[in-house]
Parts: sequence; structure tokens; C-alpha cells
Amino acid sequence: MACGMKLLLVATALYLVLNTQHFVQGKLQVREPQVPCFFIFGDSVSDNGNNNLLPTFAKVNYSPYGVDFPQGPTGRFCNGRNIVDVLAELLGFENYIPPFAYANGSEIVKGVNLSNYQALKNLLLQGARISMGEQLKNHRTTVLRIIDILGKRSLAKKHLNKCLYSVGMGSNDYINNYFLPQYYQTSKEYTLEEYAEVLIKQYTQQILRLRKYGARKVSLVGLGLIGCTPDAIKTYGTNGSSCVEKLNNASQQFNQKLVALVDELNTNFTDSKFIYVNSYEMGSGDPTLVGFKVLDAGCCEVDQYGQCAPNKTPCQNRTDYVFWDGFHPSEASNLITASRTYSAYNASDTYPMDISHLVQLQLEPQVSAI
Repeated sequence: MACGMKLLLVATALYLVLNTQHFVQGKLQVREPQVPCFFIFGDSVSDNGNNNLLPTFAKVNYSPYGVDFPQGPTGRFCNGRNIVDVLAELLGFENYIPPFAYANGSEIVKGVNLSNYQALKNLLLQGARISMGEQLKNHRTTVLRIIDILGKRSLAKKHLNKCLYSVGMGSNDYINNYFLPQYYQTSKEYTLEEYAEVLIKQYTQQILRLRKYGARKVSLVGLGLIGCTPDAIKTYGTNGSSCVEKLNNASQQFNQKLVALVDELNTNFTDSKFIYVNSYEMGSGDPTLVGFKVLDAGCCEVDQYGQCAPNKTPCQNRTDYVFWDGFHPSEASNLITASRTYSAYNASDTYPMDISHLVQLQLEPQVSAI
């Protein structure tokens, strides 16, 4: 089993290269992307620089972040590529999707990353730095700019209908809200079941708004094992378990409702397709089977916020670590997660299909405005 899983890791890395470029008559050729554009909504797991311009301590545009990224520290909460970076490569994009904060000119036609570190802190409540609601406002601005670039609303609508949209929301509503009773009343006002319902109801309205702006192929990313991060283990303890069970239980309750939402959306909108990415299940296996050796600590020395301490030398054996800092996965973890999201290794990785099949769908257009 161990050899088989290690082979999967090697094959995944090889597949990544072969899927983005090939040789024709001895010359390197870059193929056309599988979709014309890729739009990304999310939190720090997918943020690639939007947080840099905000008045917040939660910035990571400094060393050792980006130690393995060609451009160095960019605002990615990782040592290298994040999950959506790898997905962009797998989809055939020549360049990474630019952050909204820096995107300009015609490059936005190929997509924009609207993610932000605090996207879900009060995602569905008030007070987020750039909440999902604010990300949607920024996306609306992008859509209007695309209409101007393409010249016609109808052309923009046709273009946007073909794009891939990735949405990953919810973790910070628990980590930085529900489980911080010293700052928020949320856990006193709602049970975990009730809170998940509140979040999903608001999330539903926001996904419908995204669809109104032209989204037809949408990947909804479930919550991962938020109780297994180094910061969670340090903060709450595990009572003999390997992770903080109450946090992981919250993830599961949210995910159950998210799967139901995917079914509801697919039933109601036959001209669209929504999929669920089972981050929780992907993270539930034994990480040592794919070569990881350190499961409960980040590769870098962290500060009081769980972020890498500035300019400190990180670990040298970074591929041995599941986590990069107190919260975020390493590039090695991101490579595996992105690969399984794109092409499911287990049937439970995605539902009802993976991204490689989602982008191939030919959906019947429906007359509507954007």
C-alpha cells in the first residue's frame, strides 16, 4: 500500500508536467487551456496576494513565505504553490491566475483570483476583511471590465459561461468565530447544527449571485480537517486523539449541508453543473503513506498568530511536512490535493464528478442577463 501511494505521488508530479506542456517535432509547445478562464473565490488557502494591500497584520509577503516559489514572497500562505496554482497548471494555463488587487488589462479575460485571507471570518456574518459578499462585488467589477474588453454583453456572457469557478469558504467562520467565545457570541446563540444551517443559507444566496454573473461550472470546496492543524492542536489539545475532534465535527456538519446544496443546485439548474470537493476525506488518510513524516507541526517557526516568523530559516526537508505554518498546507500537500481535485483518485474525492470531467461538459445555454 505504501509503495502504491508513493507511486501515486510520483505519477501525480509527472502528470502535472505532461498535462501542461509537450514536445512537437522537438519544440516545446504549450497547449490551450481546457477552459478559457478560471475565477477563484476563497480564503487564505487560495489567496495569492490580495491581502498585501489591506491594513491587517495577516500579511505574508515576506520571507520565508514563497521560499520555493519562483517569484519569492507574493502573498501566498505557503512555501510554494497553493492548490489553485496547481489547478491552473493542470488546466493548461500558461500563467498563474492573477490576484484581483493587481490584475489589469486584458489578462482578466483569462480569470482573476478574488480570494482573501479573512474571506470567511464572519463570511456569512458581518465584519470580514474581504468577505464572500465583497469578493462578489469585486467579481462584478471584473465582469463589467470584461464586457468592455470584449465589446458586447452577449460575448461576455458566452465567455463567462465557459469558465471554471472555484469557491472555498467556511473555515474561518469556525476557527476565527464560532470557536472564539471570548470574542464572539456565536457559539452561545447557535448549536453547531444551527450554525451550519445559517452559513449554508447565506452561502446559497451568494452562489446564486455568482451564477447570475455567468458562472455555470462551479467547484464548491468542502471544509478540511480544521482540527488537525498545528495551531488547533496547540490551542485546544487533543485529549488523547490525534486531532481536535470538536473542530472536525464542525467541518463534517457543514460539509453534509454543502453536499445537499450541490444536489439542490444541480436539480434546479440544468444549464449549470456544481461539484463538491471532499477536502475532508482527502485529508483523512494516513499522510505517511505518501511520504510525509511530520504531521502536527509546521515547517517554519511561527509567531503568536500561527504565521511564519519573519526572516527565520524554515525546515530544509519541506516535502516531509504536511503543514507549512500553523494553519496552511505545504506545497507538497497542495500538489496532492489539487491533483485529486482535478482527477479523483478515490470515488469519494469529488461529487458527482471531478474537475477534469466538469470542464469537458457541454452545457445547454439558457437565456439570461449578466
